[in-house]
Amino acid sequence: WGANHGAFSYGHIGADLITLASMLRIPVYMHNVAEEKIYRPSAWSAFGTADLEGADFRACANFGPLYGKY
Repeated sequence: WGANHGAFSYGHIGADLITLASMLRIPVYMHNVAEEKIYRPSAWSAFGTADLEGADFRACANFGPLYGKY
């Protein structure tokens, strides 16, 4: 299985897109961005620091989507 979408851009904006995804509470796990360039909200450290991508999923599941049906 692969991603069912794609995005093309000029320049190195991967870290910015992952930051936007964290603001919108969308977990991202398949990327090639260096860990030191990825912004994660400080509240997400409560969900683990050993497996950061797993912590992203746990934080997003706990906080829920920023935009929902309500």
